[in-house]
Amino acid sequence: MIRFDNVHYSTNNINIINGVSFELRKGDFTALIGANGAGKSTLARLCNGLLKPSRGAVNVGGFDTALVRTSRIAKFTGFLFQNPDRQICKNRVCDEIRFSLECVMEDRAEIEMRCERTLEEFSLDGERDPFSMSRGERQRLVLASILATEPELLLLDEPTTGLDYRECMHIMECISGINRKGATVLMVSHDMEIVQDFAREVMVLNDGELLAHGSTKDILRDGPLLASASLLPPQITELAVRLGAGYENVVTVDDMVSAVKKKREGAE
Repeated sequence: MIRFDNVHYSTNNINIINGVSFELRKGDFTALIGANGAGKSTLARLCNGLLKPSRGAVNVGGFDTALVRTSRIAKFTGFLFQNPDRQICKNRVCDEIRFSLECVMEDRAEIEMRCERTLEEFSLDGERDPFSMSRGERQRLVLASILATEPELLLLDEPTTGLDYRECMHIMECISGINRKGATVLMVSHDMEIVQDFAREVMVLNDGELLAHGSTKDILRDGPLLASASLLPPQITELAVRLGAGYENVVTVDDMVSAVKKKREGAE
């Protein structure tokens, strides 16, 4: 679905992405992690053609992003920015969702059907002014507008920033839902707990270089690797590593509960 071949990107004579190569398959759910300034947001924008590589090639859905218009890639790609206000341009919630659909289809009946379905699924008031909503609600609206188009590729730049726990879980369950339906997800995130609970693969970026790409369990348990990128492991992973034998497969809290139960049963 996405392939980077020795990709470099620079602006104003500053190198931001340096020789990055990787491939994401259809249906993958991959988290991109790294310290501030590592180049994560830039890499995400290279994935949908908003930025073109200075050297190397970016192939998305079979298209070389340097050779096609960004609008062509946008037909099957959804992008969620950190700040939802950058993506809201209508004065009613229903119009915002319709606008998103109108960008990728012309069938009015289909547009209205998807709009109504999306309003119901996300519990949104179609007549409400988006800018009277909380930040979490606006984030939910933008995500709803994107998911209404049923994108094959979903690119997320810090989708849970500024959200409370309930809003965060709702957003992530929606993202997981479209991934289960076959969409490829690439999520930039600084929240290691979210990464461990939802991503199946992780890429580590540091100073524009890809340090590692592997399973969530392997990456998050590699303390020296994370330290080299100025990152800390999730608390549950750090605890599992310290506990040692019997906790090797612990990634989430549920994993820890299962491991503790097995230990207790073995002791009895």
